[in-house]
Amino acid sequence: MNIYQENLITLIKAGTSPFHVVREGKKRLENHGFTCLEPREKWSLQRGGKYYLSCYDTTLIAFTVGENPAESLRLAAAHTDFPCLRVKPSPETADKGYGRINIEPYGSIIRHTWLDTPLSLAGKVVLKGAAPFAPETVYVDPKKALFIIPEAAIHMNRDVNESASFNMQKEMLPLMTLTGEDTASTYFINYLASLCEAESDDVLAYDLNLYPLSEAVFMGLHDEFIGAPRLDNLTSVSACLSGITEADTAGIRMALFFDNEEVGSTTKQGAASMIVPELLKRIYENLGFDREEYSRQCAGAFLLSMDAAHAYHPNYPEKNDITNFPLLNGGVVLKQAANQTYAGDAEAVAAIKGLADSLGIKRQSFVNRSDMRGGSTLGSLLSANVPVRTADIGIPLLSMHSSFETMGADDQEYLTGLATSFLSR
Repeated sequence: MNIYQENLITLIKAGTSPFHVVREGKKRLENHGFTCLEPREKWSLQRGGKYYLSCYDTTLIAFTVGENPAESLRLAAAHTDFPCLRVKPSPETADKGYGRINIEPYGSIIRHTWLDTPLSLAGKVVLKGAAPFAPETVYVDPKKALFIIPEAAIHMNRDVNESASFNMQKEMLPLMTLTGEDTASTYFINYLASLCEAESDDVLAYDLNLYPLSEAVFMGLHDEFIGAPRLDNLTSVSACLSGITEADTAGIRMALFFDNEEVGSTTKQGAASMIVPELLKRIYENLGFDREEYSRQCAGAFLLSMDAAHAYHPNYPEKNDITNFPLLNGGVVLKQAANQTYAGDAEAVAAIKGLADSLGIKRQSFVNRSDMRGGSTLGSLLSANVPVRTADIGIPLLSMHSSFETMGADDQEYLTGLATSFLSR
């Protein structure tokens, strides 16, 4: 295991919710000398300084200021969220003594992959505080197998291997406990209260997701694969964190880790918000530059949007474009789309290809089939608010949005190397 793989696997283990991804990110930044900024406090930025701030606990922004901040502006972005199951308010149900909780999908999950898989719970619980607008927040992750979504036996569903479908409100409710005769139980809230060392009446709200307890493993005859939950998009988060912490300080360099990409990014902490343009203005003004200089810097800036890509699937070769199909361990993927769901133009693509080639980093391309709708990511949304040249990159995955995804073990090093060099130059 190399350092790039180790960093990724550590992040996967720690990052069981967007809150925990950000907490792990903060720890790594602080270990590299980054200073925490509070958005509501007055800043005094210094040349040569390294800083970070958190937005609503699930979005993290880190930046460095060179001795000459006007030299250049480079940004790299990834997202902290991932498809999962979110717990609804008042979630307890009881049916014939079976205690299940009410959930809803977050993002586009592959439903059947969540069946018969031990699940735990992670996120934020908000407790009654000293005043209504000053509640207490507790982050939880018991790392315990608390839930299972049991599949019906094949004897009861003879068509399961031909045409199975799973209704989110009926067949996908996780089993948590046996309630006995109690049909109005508060077992879930009571459990949350115990995790927080609080009374049940003090639990006012929460933002919690279920996650599979599967850990990252090396797979294949020669350990050429890594299988794990949340590879989309913790591969990019890990590479981007390494990039901003290892890069040589020059100009202004920024790493952006957004929440809510899987549900459209149009939130206060999402890439489509005004976080970045407002933050950039604040940084340049704090360093003594005027609006004119800020506009000049944006005009020459470059954004690297980092998210996972679809690898060629040997069982479904017809799903790939006929000439652009990335392979596992084939290197960094440049993603392009005529409809700009992936951001980029010819100059941006050429620049990243040139950078990769200068570093000896393997690269490849992904384009959707012309008769199939593809996905989207951060780049186009972010660059619409901050009009900078943008390229979309990532590493190829199999089973994207499954509860357990597969990547090439070598690709994390390629992605990290490219991100680090991009943020250095």
